[in-house]
Amino acid sequence: MIGRLRGTLVSKQPPWLLVEVGGVGYELEAPMSTVYDLPGLGKEVILLTHYAQKEDSVSLYGFLTEAERALFRNLQKVSGIGAKIALAVLSGVSTNDFARLVHAGDVVALTKIPGIGKKTAERIVVELRDRVDGMAVNLPGTMPAGAPLDAAGEATVALQQLGYKPAEVTRLVQKVAVDGDSAETIIRKALRAALGS
Repeated sequence: MIGRLRGTLVSKQPPWLLVEVGGVGYELEAPMSTVYDLPGLGKEVILLTHYAQKEDSVSLYGFLTEAERALFRNLQKVSGIGAKIALAVLSGVSTNDFARLVHAGDVVALTKIPGIGKKTAERIVVELRDRVDGMAVNLPGTMPAGAPLDAAGEATVALQQLGYKPAEVTRLVQKVAVDGDSAETIIRKALRAALGS
């Protein structure tokens, strides 16, 4: 199983990438969310990968963040969604925005992503609502795995640990957070808002 590649970016022809590792060229498919943030050709790149084997083919997919790879894998657990549509989702919306759409049950917005019809969007909302809880908090946006959370992210985690539901926490934090607020300030405001609402 190939889980991660570190090598030289040789070619970039979306969605295809060619990464040379120790004299071997690995051809990968990647979503546009990854392609946008890649370094220039000839530069070193580290990609998290997903290896998929079918009866008649073997595919390797590359991602810059764990959030992207996790979403790619979770999407394919939904009936009717394969790798192609999962890549389209990642190319059309950030992991955080996707988590917000699923929490809000925004079927209309989800159907604007290529390859997703109304029924598939409804299945995504039902089947992924619990799985994206951690994604919106623990796997923020396009931050690398292990990167520190910003103040809003820290506040979100803390509020969830206090027992608030993820959807409620997201709503509260978005309502009260102001640029420059510390995590403690956001938590204090969110708790006041929760008690006052």
